[in-house]
Amino acid sequence: MVYGLYISAEGAQAQSRRMEVIANNLANVDTPGFKNEFAILEARDSEAINQYLDSPGSGSINNIGGGVMIRDTQTNFKPGPITPTGNRDDIAIRGEGYFQVQHGDQVMLTRGGNFLFTPDGRLTTQEGYSVLSSDGDPVQVDPEAKAVHSGAFYNERGEVVIGGEVIPLAIAKPESNADLVKFGKNLFRSLGPVEQLPEEQRSAAPGMLERSAANPITEMMAMIETTRAYESNINMIKSQDEALGNLLGRVLRQS
Repeated sequence: MVYGLYISAEGAQAQSRRMEVIANNLANVDTPGFKNEFAILEARDSEAINQYLDSPGSGSINNIGGGVMIRDTQTNFKPGPITPTGNRDDIAIRGEGYFQVQHGDQVMLTRGGNFLFTPDGRLTTQEGYSVLSSDGDPVQVDPEAKAVHSGAFYNERGEVVIGGEVIPLAIAKPESNADLVKFGKNLFRSLGPVEQLPEEQRSAAPGMLERSAANPITEMMAMIETTRAYESNINMIKSQDEALGNLLGRVLRQS
């Protein structure tokens, strides 16, 4: 009976953690370049096995299920939809690669191209992080040339084209997306080396943005499913608690 309480509590905790992941996805459905996450549920061994007091497959009373647990959260690196914005500061990457931005003393990667030019001509993210060029320097243009520039700020090779200057944006690719660690809303830190995409592989969409990969309808359906699973576990806890209370009451009356 008490073991059932623990299993239900473990299930409620797992669904609560899953709810946090889904809520974060929903909070970022409008964040450009955001990559949604999903929780991986896994069957949990009994407490005796986790404490190394028994082994899986022993056939003993300890060889029973221990409910479910969150093993890990994974990021979905599938590109989000690319849509036009009419904003000349915006740019999206077609295909593989990430923009590189300077965050303190670290170089971060992002698919969010909702950049802006500061009054002194520096290209930054919405949070003020410098966008880097392919040579690793912050992108800087002549503010006077920008003020009189007509047409797009970028070309389809991912280069800034203002005032006669051509500055290739840093578009890099990690050896594997598994090397990327999420940092904030739409930034990633690579645990391994990254390389600049060769010129023939660079493809960009000026005046467009890669939207969030989180689908609000899918996330809402997952939230409803998770809420029901959480409530089921809570109801099981209540039922077992009432049954245990009734049993104890009968024992005390008989004594």
